[in-house]
This record gives sequence, structure tokens and C-alpha cells, in this order.
Amino acid sequence: MLNYIWSAIVIISIICSVACGNTHNLSSAVIDSGASAIELLMTMAGVMCIWSGIMKIAEQSGFSKIIAKIFSPLLRLLFPSLDPEGETFGSITMNISANLLGLGNTATPFGIKAMQGLNRINGESKTASDEMIVFVVMNTASLQLLPTMLGTLRQSYGSKAPFEIMTCVWISSACALAAALVLAVGINKTGLGRK
Repeated sequence: MLNYIWSAIVIISIICSVACGNTHNLSSAVIDSGASAIELLMTMAGVMCIWSGIMKIAEQSGFSKIIAKIFSPLLRLLFPSLDPEGETFGSITMNISANLLGLGNTATPFGIKAMQGLNRINGESKTASDEMIVFVVMNTASLQLLPTMLGTLRQSYGSKAPFEIMTCVWISSACALAAALVLAVGINKTGLGRK
């Protein structure tokens, strides 16, 4: 569906550009945006590589087990069937840690591993378990303590203080996560999602 939407936007832009006689501006915008997209991609790739490496070191050094112990009281309430020493629990904690650092792209591999583990526990069913739903909600409406990627984006576009938004990010992400978890757990307990 998004392909159709983007295609329609491009076609409408071209038609409007030709109709208004602004084809020069259109061609300049295409060239400039292509160059800025590559520049942004390289900036983001550098940040992602650094933090992905740090997260991999944390996982292999056993630091992820320390993080799992810190999060385990809360996560045991949300994922009661998981073994706190298990690989799936560790993947969930690493996913949450990456999201806390504002590294959504780095969190993705841990999220996929966690979802695969939750699906195994669910008996490879085609219907998502309550724990799978809670995890997707937590991953989507994640709490961010350090909005790394957002700060990088703001800095690449010339912001003098790219992390001045931290308080707003804390408040909005905490509210989003709390609301999402209350809804997900509430719907799971009432059974409305199964009807």
C-alpha cells in the first residue's frame, strides 16, 4: 500500500512541476535530496555500527545478564512463563536496553530473536500469545532515556543542541509505553483480543 502512496506522491509532484513550469526546481530537488540522503545514511550508519558493536560486546561479555537481573522484577510480571536465565529473556532485555539508548535499529535483531523464542514457547502457533503481544507493544512504544538516533539526526541538520529534547522524549515515551502496556495487559486479561 505504501508503494502506491509514494508512487502517487511522486507522479502528482511531477505533474504539478510540469504544469507550473518548475521542472528546473524539481530536477534540482531530486539531485540535492539524493546527495543529502547518502550523507545522512553514512552518518546514521556510523552511529549504528558503533552502538551495535557495543551491544554485541555487552552480550558476549555477560553484561546482558547483569541487565537482565536489573529488569527481571518487572519483566517477570510481564513475561511469567519465561526463564529469567534463558536466551529469550536475555534477548528481551537486550532489546529493551537498545531501545533505552534510542537505538531502534540496533534493537531489531534482539527483538527478532526474542520473538522467535516466544513463538517456540507458544508452540509455533499462527496466533500470537499474550506475551508476544506485550513484547511487540513494549518494542513499539519503547522508553528512551538517551535518544541517540534522534540526536544524531538533529545534529546532522544543524541543531546547536541536538539533545535538548531529552526531557520531552522521556515524558512522551514513558506515557506512550505506560498507556500501551495498560491496554495490552488489560485486553489480554479480559480476553477481548481473542474474540
